[in-house]
Amino acid sequence: MSQAIQDDAALDPLDAEGEPAPQLLPLDAWHRARGGRMVPFAGYEMPVQYEGIMAEHLWCRSHAGLFDVSHMGQLVFTGEGAAKALEQVLPGDVTGLGDGRMRYSLLLGEGGGILDDLMVTRRGEELYVVVNGATKYDDIAALLDVIPDEVTLNLMDEAALLAVQGPEAVDALARLVPGVATLTFMTAAGFDWQGHRLWISRSGYTGEDGFETSLPGEAAAAFADAIAAQPEVKPIGLGARDSLRLEAGLPLYGHDLDAETTPVMADLGFALSRRRREAADFIGAERILAEHATGPVVRRVGLLVEGRQPVREGAAVVDDEDSEVGRVTSGGFAPSVGAAIAMAYVPAAMAAPGTRVRMVQRGKLHTGIVTALPFVPHRYVRAGGKS
Repeated sequence: MSQAIQDDAALDPLDAEGEPAPQLLPLDAWHRARGGRMVPFAGYEMPVQYEGIMAEHLWCRSHAGLFDVSHMGQLVFTGEGAAKALEQVLPGDVTGLGDGRMRYSLLLGEGGGILDDLMVTRRGEELYVVVNGATKYDDIAALLDVIPDEVTLNLMDEAALLAVQGPEAVDALARLVPGVATLTFMTAAGFDWQGHRLWISRSGYTGEDGFETSLPGEAAAAFADAIAAQPEVKPIGLGARDSLRLEAGLPLYGHDLDAETTPVMADLGFALSRRRREAADFIGAERILAEHATGPVVRRVGLLVEGRQPVREGAAVVDDEDSEVGRVTSGGFAPSVGAAIAMAYVPAAMAAPGTRVRMVQRGKLHTGIVTALPFVPHRYVRAGGKS
């Protein structure tokens, strides 16, 4: 059931002490019954792992993993002018989005910084937008500032969102929901399953082929049981989700992206559609388009770290005089690569592939080699059968 957002009073649920109230996923009991180790994340209790991060990571790369991402914010915009209103704060082409088509975009702040990254999909007369769980209430507040009275924003706060990712995801899901194999990367459609209406997109956050399914919260446990019963599928926790997305070179908001980072700095220039660049009619356009034309001062890059010890978020990137000139924003051991990897912001002069970069973590010096992202090839199934 969707909840219409009328004013800011509904944006941030608090407990009696004024602290954010803990929230449980629709599948909370399901995860615990299967041995999920639960940890706080984005205001929810979420499973970080089941049998182990390394095993879960490799299983997803070889077979298929089930991820509970119900903490994400699922928003629906209806009413005349919704697409045009969103284009005030998103630099992508929303008005030209075809039915069942989805697009990665960015919610921008006044100075061109990124307030969140998101997916927007046209489904008939409405727009379906998925935002990050940790920022969803702030996002709603920002969006309410730009949408006209004729547009209604609904938060689907009782819906679940489940992802099945991996090379065998299509085989497993197609047994339950015939027809999903006809979807290609970044397309979506509605399907019926056991009396419930599902909204399924061929998309995800692992670099693998896969699907994300929005469904009523009361149907989540039965659907999770059915998909997890498929021989290709195992439940996967937050730990492997993070290592999978890092290998795929996908940024995580609040770590690799923030309000001080522009799309060009983040190497997300593809999210700036040509029509919108030419119109320059979105918030922060002056700074963003200047950087697009001349290049940013710093840029997000991938790093292959020498040795097996990972360099973690927060490590300083230093120049030859040991002065800090950049920072590591994500890092860890990459099971599929067999090496330590990281993403970092470095000066543009240090961003060319092959450049040696020095990093300091807890007083210890590490060396990395700038490498093109992603660290492992994406295996999305695109139109025409190309991955």
